[in-house]
Amino acid sequence: MKRPSILAIILAGGAGGRLGVLTDQRSKPSVPFGSHYRLIDIPLSNLKHSHISDVWIVEQYLPYSLNDHIANGRPWDLDRTHGGLQILPPYQGADGEGFAEGNADALYRQAKLIRDFNPDLVLVLSADHLYRLDFRDVVDTHLQAEAAMTMVTTEIDGDTSRYGVVQADGGRVTGFDYKPEEPQGKLVAAEVFLYDAEVLLDTMDLLADSEAGLKDYGDSLVPYLVEKAAVAEHRLDGYWRDLGTVPSYWEAHMELLDGGGFNLHDPGWPVLTASPQLMPAYIAAGARIEDSLIAAGATVHGTVQRSVIGPGTVVEEGAVVADSVLLHNVRVGPDARLVRVIADDSVVVGRNSKIGDDGGITVLGAGNQVPADRLVAAGTELEPDSGTSK
Repeated sequence: MKRPSILAIILAGGAGGRLGVLTDQRSKPSVPFGSHYRLIDIPLSNLKHSHISDVWIVEQYLPYSLNDHIANGRPWDLDRTHGGLQILPPYQGADGEGFAEGNADALYRQAKLIRDFNPDLVLVLSADHLYRLDFRDVVDTHLQAEAAMTMVTTEIDGDTSRYGVVQADGGRVTGFDYKPEEPQGKLVAAEVFLYDAEVLLDTMDLLADSEAGLKDYGDSLVPYLVEKAAVAEHRLDGYWRDLGTVPSYWEAHMELLDGGGFNLHDPGWPVLTASPQLMPAYIAAGARIEDSLIAAGATVHGTVQRSVIGPGTVVEEGAVVADSVLLHNVRVGPDARLVRVIADDSVVVGRNSKIGDDGGITVLGAGNQVPADRLVAAGTELEPDSGTSK
């Protein structure tokens, strides 16, 4: 049986407001994770290992940081003469021009390009989730079910009201509620959708001209297909986490350190990235490190406990960093103490400052200069380059 042609589209255009100051100066897909990785690395690595090589990335918000990381797509084997990686920014002067009003609208703005490419199937992905999935298995589910769309689902603990909540029976999706106030069940859409290309294009044309219009996928596109067409379920039983909020971002790092979270080091399915070219980390005499990840280029003179230390970051003598995530080129001054802190790029913490505690998560926006002897309460969020609370 001839395998269908597949076009993968990663929707990477949203502002990522739920991540607060971490996305004030970068797009959400380019937010670092696990020291030197980026969130975009997850879908790109899954695509590489699934042998899907026609990949489009739809951009909108602050694209520079994302473009700088992706470059020509070489780490994911997407720097090809035919096919490979294409970046699709907003544009003017033709059908689909302007800024999208949601992820389904962003997809619809590429409709002419999709028609010209003429794939059999369109695989639509988000760029803010941690998971490992062979998309070829999703294709098999789709073909066996003769589905118009196949939705990847997963069961989660906790509140499901910020997700698309799914009802399924015997491999078929029978109901879908988008961000319901009173969710029924723990099964949610993992934001991986495989569409028959013709059905997708025809449905978007229909809905774009309707009163409902096209905004986010859960507003009209997915509900319409669940009601009118055959929608198959592909269950993801492994690890899956949405990284779209500050608490979930911090928790995912703590799970990574506990060994019960996402495995970045699976030799059979590694996460690929454009790693910075840096010297190995330097650990000074007298430094103390417990249950932590220390990136290349980092220097530790003080104490690091259950934390992730990013490339180029320095922890000075006498400083204590606990239950924290420090991104690139952070400097923690002598005798400073950070507890449950996320520090963005190039933050400088002055001598003997005390930031956070065992309460809420404290976030320091990029470039913050925290003076010596400063107390910053737990749960505070400092704007990039400002030092004022948000």
